Amino acid sequence: MTLTPPLKKGFKAMLAEANAEIATISVHDALPLVDDPSVLFVDVREGAEAATGVIPGAFSAPRGFLEFFADPDCPMHKPELAAARRMIVYCASGGRSTLAAKTLFDMGFTDVQNLVGGMSAWKAAGGPVTA
Repeated sequence: MTLTPPLKKGFKAMLAEANAEIATISVHDALPLVDDPSVLFVDVREGAEAATGVIPGAFSAPRGFLEFFADPDCPMHKPELAAARRMIVYCASGGRSTLAAKTLFDMGFTDVQNLVGGMSAWKAAGGPVTA
């Protein structure tokens, strides 16, 4: 019989730690930034989720590829994720984007915010969505 060792840290602890270090933004405060060229909305959802609609102009960086897309030394780097640009990261409800914002922060990106409530909150507030 193989025993699974206990987790050193579960998702709740990881989210709490991330939330203690990252900046957040409410949907109310993010709505006016949709057309701001100095702001990049970063969608960390997977393809099938993004197919249900995205924030206009958002850049898709699925959570599993984020570190590769963000690192300029990686062959998979995406120039859209330039450190000089303000980023608002979102997912479906805010959990993955919390961890994604923390990852970007740990990588050296300083102007990163997590969209509280994610796409669910965005849609509930009547935020614009494109296909």
